[in-house]
Amino acid sequence: MQRRLVFNLTAYALLVAAGLTAAPARAQPNYTVSLAQLQQAVAQRFPLQYPLGGLVDLTLQAPVLRLMPELNRLGATMAVDAGGPALGQRYPGSFDVDFALRYEASDKSIRAYRLHFNSLRLQGLPPGPSGLIEAYGNSLAQQALFEVVVHRLRPQDLALADTMGLEPGTLTVTDKGLTIGFVNKSVQ
Repeated sequence: MQRRLVFNLTAYALLVAAGLTAAPARAQPNYTVSLAQLQQAVAQRFPLQYPLGGLVDLTLQAPVLRLMPELNRLGATMAVDAGGPALGQRYPGSFDVDFALRYEASDKSIRAYRLHFNSLRLQGLPPGPSGLIEAYGNSLAQQALFEVVVHRLRPQDLALADTMGLEPGTLTVTDKGLTIGFVNKSVQ
């Protein structure tokens, strides 16, 4: 009796996960990645250094990510430090971008793309050099975060979906993190 109950509960859980129950609205199976998990994955790539023509060098620290559900994007603010022969001293500041996300099936990763450069501000830097460095902002954003992996799905994250013929499809930024929706596998 107990074995049968466990079997029935397991079968029902699989049906619910697959969206196959007779509920009025069928929910798409999904997997949620928390902001902390995203933050940890991105931080592994930093700090980064960028020399600009041998006269200025910029150091970017690990970004602090923010969820932007209203735009279905992630934002990133990074501490930046500028120095080098042209500046004579070090200037701290901040660098801000936001980006969309895409799934890369070849390595089961979620990656940043469609970057939008928002600002590069350095404290105490005179307007001339500041404007010159800010002109590099979009290029710097592309180098620092374009295609950076924000999460990698593990085999165990995909095991149940694989057995049901599903694969990651939709990526939705919510107040709780990144929700990965599963869709039927494409026929190849």
